[in-house]
Amino acid sequence: MVTAARRWELWGTEACVIVTEPSMLDRAVDLCRDVCHGVEMACSRFRDDSELMIFGSRLSEGQEISDVLAAIVRSALAAAEMTDGDVDPTIGSALLGLGYDRDFALLDVPRNRAAEPQGSIAVTTVAPAWIRIGLAGNRLEVPKGLMLDFGAIGKALAADWAAQRISSTLGCGSMVSLGGDLATAGEAPPEGWVVLVQDLPDDPSGCVRLKSGYAVATSSTQKRRWSHSGRQVHHIIDPHTGLPAEAFWRTVTVAAKSCAEANTISTACVVRGRRAPSWLRDLGVPARLVDSAGRVSTCGGWPPDEMAGQS
Repeated sequence: MVTAARRWELWGTEACVIVTEPSMLDRAVDLCRDVCHGVEMACSRFRDDSELMIFGSRLSEGQEISDVLAAIVRSALAAAEMTDGDVDPTIGSALLGLGYDRDFALLDVPRNRAAEPQGSIAVTTVAPAWIRIGLAGNRLEVPKGLMLDFGAIGKALAADWAAQRISSTLGCGSMVSLGGDLATAGEAPPEGWVVLVQDLPDDPSGCVRLKSGYAVATSSTQKRRWSHSGRQVHHIIDPHTGLPAEAFWRTVTVAAKSCAEANTISTACVVRGRRAPSWLRDLGVPARLVDSAGRVSTCGGWPPDEMAGQS
């Protein structure tokens, strides 16, 4: 089966669309761009004209929101519940305090993105805030003082929705990758969707073959790093401290039936650190973890790196 692909820059990362019908590629890219634009206009913190930013503090009074934003909020709250608050959409203020107040491409990014000590920081315990968010139908209420951030779940949902839109509209198989979030829909190539798993060029690499309808998400403490107050920080926040999670893992990659689910689990694993493997075993999901020393471990049937290309 012949496939066609196109890549472009989006949200400070790389977007990629692959389809099983090359003649449909232009239309598939347009559909993906449309879905991503809709997600951005619903929930971006970096656009003054996004729905989330337009409502702003008025959300404390309760507001009727769009179906797209409601779906994003609903997914974010489900992720928080599934992970006991390790993935929490109310980390906006924490990210803002670390200087993540604009698109990642505009931040002061160190040339060497490999994980470095974050320096001495005071750790405090933060009460879980996601349980204070109210969503009834499309009516959203956010208490004063809370700032929402949907960067992780929004990108994963965009990948899910774009792959589904392409397949249902054009009748072909599709794979959509937005940075570390990858979703598939429709008929897969006979050999499956072959996905290379590698964060930075010098990191250990592996690959998996995805069946149609499956997704993969990678959460990394290496790529989205920037300089703030003389130290390197990254974007995965531990909601219990309001600070970047300890970089016990360089990356965690998870396969699941939706990119939103895979992203939720991989993000929570970074936050949980050394407690992640036992949780993954309880969940029974395939996962690949690379620790701070570059050692690879797998669980849930994820193939070892040396066998991945033969699976």
